[in-house]
Amino acid sequence: MDTPLSTIAVVGLGTMGTGITEVLARAGHEVIGIDVSDTAARQAVAALEASTARAVRRERITEEERGDVLARFRTFADLRAAAEAELVIEVVPESYEIKQQVFRELDEIVSPTTILATGTNALSVTRLAAESLRPERVLGLHFFNPAPAMKLVQVVSSVLTAPPAVEAVTALARSLGKEPVAVGDRPGFVADGLLFGYLNQAAAMYEANYASREDIDAAMKLGCGLPMGPLALLDLIGIDTARTVLEAMYAESQDRLHAPAPVLRQLSDAGLAGRKSGRGFYTYEEAGSRRVVPDALTPSADGTAVAGRTVRSVGVAGSGTMASGIAEVFAKSGYDVVLAARSQEKADTAKARIAKSLERSIAKGRLTAEARDGALARITAAGSLDAFADVDLAVEAVAEDLAVKQQLFGTLDKVCKPGAVLATTTSSLPVVAIARATSRPQDVIGMHFFNPAPAMKLVEVVRTVLTADDVHATVREICSTVRKHPVDCGDRAGFIVNALLFPYLNNAIKMVEEHYATLDDIDAAMKLGGGYPMGPFELLDVVGLDVSLAIEKVLHSEFRDPGLAPAPLLEHLVAAGCLGRKTGRGFREYARR
Repeated sequence: MDTPLSTIAVVGLGTMGTGITEVLARAGHEVIGIDVSDTAARQAVAALEASTARAVRRERITEEERGDVLARFRTFADLRAAAEAELVIEVVPESYEIKQQVFRELDEIVSPTTILATGTNALSVTRLAAESLRPERVLGLHFFNPAPAMKLVQVVSSVLTAPPAVEAVTALARSLGKEPVAVGDRPGFVADGLLFGYLNQAAAMYEANYASREDIDAAMKLGCGLPMGPLALLDLIGIDTARTVLEAMYAESQDRLHAPAPVLRQLSDAGLAGRKSGRGFYTYEEAGSRRVVPDALTPSADGTAVAGRTVRSVGVAGSGTMASGIAEVFAKSGYDVVLAARSQEKADTAKARIAKSLERSIAKGRLTAEARDGALARITAAGSLDAFADVDLAVEAVAEDLAVKQQLFGTLDKVCKPGAVLATTTSSLPVVAIARATSRPQDVIGMHFFNPAPAMKLVEVVRTVLTADDVHATVREICSTVRKHPVDCGDRAGFIVNALLFPYLNNAIKMVEEHYATLDDIDAAMKLGGGYPMGPFELLDVVGLDVSLAIEKVLHSEFRDPGLAPAPLLEHLVAAGCLGRKTGRGFREYARR
């Protein structure tokens, strides 16, 4: 079944189909574009003309080469035009009925050796193949949008697919400059299987009024390095499309994490499908525009009307990386800082760590020697919390243990002056339980920095039901002063980032447990298809598997959702002492330094 795939038909000339035709035509293939809509066909031709014209202006191709590309693309309204194709890629709407009708008609038109590929990201390839006259030639070929730019292509085999067909389209994908990943047939495959669960949870978080759409999106962009926030991404994908994918995933998995959040149904039923309709979670200048315009939910530029408290000096409790990073942030911003640890020696060591960090900033040209000296001069290392007597803000960055933090806040309650703001950097513990260890819970707030604190821009501001308005205003003002981006969230496990990030990581581990895909393929899929700076297993090994397991347990305990139960493989690795990079072995092995 050696097939050259020189002539390829693309059925459906929407955004994805148009992108695929451009990739194929520019790679030298004869492309037959088929769509029942004359408008769609004309738009596909116009898109190819525009993109190749840009390539000529940028001197990436010559005018002669552009003419050759355009000549290789022909459009038709009838499926019979696919008769000469060695490969047909369908990218019609996500409906079994529509796709099955296309495949039935193609069975009567194309050669017995023609490969039939579906571009579905939600429907069963096996089900589509089973109704074909040649199921061994049917597979999934899932490009990502925009197809010319995105490197990932998922090659989806069913139990009926013949290996030579898989080999042929895999070779094609590589020849197009893409990174093919082989996956089995399940809704969402790898990338969307992980991505859409995360997007669904973000929609549910927004629907619960836990955080604003702007804060949810900012938190995931700044906290995880993602190119887009989840709600903006849902608008780009199409809320109706996301709902279809999630419904298919839930039908198979029965996992509540995949049950579409009601807000997705409400928006899609109302015709508010995102960018393509001009409104979804956000409002856009017009249908199809990427420009967001203010609407009734847009935060006021005036900010809070409540005045914050005056903060001139800051106490940081702890001697680890996070404590020294936070102390560095405040000192560089002009605050007098008291860095207190359990002993003077530990405090001095933490200050020395700050000095080394500042030296690295000088070496990189980000800081002057004068600024370094000024920052270090503003830091006082102390071996006791008694040194916090006059600070206006006390920030703890000690072990992530509720009893430890409660004991520390009990001490801060006695040591700190009346009116001082007391902040915890906890990433998973209930802030109110820490606040109740004091006689002034109204002065306590969560101020969750991300590691490394000097580099990461995000701070999750966690107010409890007892936190005073002026304390909240104070922390938000301080975040702006130290050039951090504050996002507001309520006092529940995981806040925003961890509550969305760790279920995604846990689901990736479950994929490996089920032998659905390899570590390398999953990491590649999420980096190339989802725009993640690191794959899930790379990130787990960096964060630490013990830390990840602890957060998963907290989330499972808080929300009692069976889908949040830590993956057994994660528990087994932690029990074996395989904690990631810090031990030299986690999901992967690392060279010892």
